Amino acid sequence: MSDIKAFVVAGTHSGCGKTSVSLGLMALLTRRGMRVQPFKCGPDFIDPGHHGRACARNGKTVPSHNLDGWVLPVSTNQNIFNRYAAGCDVAVVEGVMGLFDGISGTGDEGSTGQIAKSLDLPVILVVDARSMARSAAALVSGYAGFDAQVNIAGVIFNRVGSDSHAELLIEAMSLLSIPVLGCLRRDESITTPSRHLGLVTADEDGPDMDHYQRLADWVESGIDLDALLANLPEIPVVPLFEPVPERGNVTIGLARDNAFCFYYEENLRLLREAGARLIEFSPVADLHLPDDLDGLYIGGGYPELYAFDLGQNTRIRREIKEFCESGRPVYAECGGFMYLMNDIITGRGRYAMSGVFPVRAEMKDRFRALGYREIATRADTLLGPVGTTARGHEFHYSAIQADCDMEAIPFVYDVTNRKGAMDVSEGFLMGNTLGSYIHLHFGSQPGMARAFVEACKAGVDRGEKE
Repeated sequence: MSDIKAFVVAGTHSGCGKTSVSLGLMALLTRRGMRVQPFKCGPDFIDPGHHGRACARNGKTVPSHNLDGWVLPVSTNQNIFNRYAAGCDVAVVEGVMGLFDGISGTGDEGSTGQIAKSLDLPVILVVDARSMARSAAALVSGYAGFDAQVNIAGVIFNRVGSDSHAELLIEAMSLLSIPVLGCLRRDESITTPSRHLGLVTADEDGPDMDHYQRLADWVESGIDLDALLANLPEIPVVPLFEPVPERGNVTIGLARDNAFCFYYEENLRLLREAGARLIEFSPVADLHLPDDLDGLYIGGGYPELYAFDLGQNTRIRREIKEFCESGRPVYAECGGFMYLMNDIITGRGRYAMSGVFPVRAEMKDRFRALGYREIATRADTLLGPVGTTARGHEFHYSAIQADCDMEAIPFVYDVTNRKGAMDVSEGFLMGNTLGSYIHLHFGSQPGMARAFVEACKAGVDRGEKE
């Protein structure tokens, strides 16, 4: 067992600046020589990429891991936290939306507050202080009293206009017992660029490494980091016993580049633990698939932004289609599912994709689906037998064109959301290729990773017998 410093950076609402504050704190702590382990609440793939670069040590990024109170059981969230926080000096958990925002208006499920309580972590609340002085104290008082089990250990005021504004805020907060840990000046130059689906990803046209140092400078100018750390309790972390991955001859190709970069790190760990060797390849840049693959995993991302390059790379598109037609297991989510369709239609034109699913994806001006999802399979698939259940989320701007013949593709998911059963076609199965707009978290049903690897192994065994 080891004791570390750990805290949650939460916001009063989306857009209050908690991501900038989180990244600045991560980069500053790392610059001070500390080993920082980042985490992200909720179903987010983009912020964790920025976390990894802000916490980079010796030129290597530090993978950030998702924690989610609706998708994952409490014990799984605790295990993920303990697994990666063990051995670090400071663990920083970035929240999602506002502190108490989750899947409903009456419960905390899926909220940052739920994660803070289940991990027994103190919360640092980021407050957008624009156009407020004494009212800011009333706001904080409301958050502090809303749920007595959530420990708000301090407040950071963001977008503070001047020294006199900061003085008024600190004076107002003297009415409460919650310390002000810092006042950060309004600075639009440190904003991370964004677009549909969220921030620009860290690995493409996003900010350079200097951006994280500028965020560290910004945080350092307005926060007494030593006082912040001193105000936090020591958190005991128990390292987990790590099982030795099975030795197997299963190799899964992992599509990973600027177009396909949305993966839960836990999904990849569970696949490796089940005996898979993951070989990365780029559908954008590589002309051929890696040799001797037993399966493919094509995650989400931004294929619409790279549709021209993907369409031009006819060789690997042809190989991927042939791979799918061979009967070897292929799992594709959201952007990966779009890539396996006939075409992607954007505002710039129509681009040929892999042609596995005989439909077209068309980009829309507004998101077409957003929210948590639970699936149950109505047939055996590469993810497990009929009746396999799992949780995840859906968020995309594209839709299958209405004139496509959906009856030509069997669908094998029954889908529910927080309101109950959804009348949707999902989980499309062509041979042994499974495609879906839903991002599933294997931690919600660890048997899926084992089933995927076993499906790949079954193909290997058949090939050896032949």
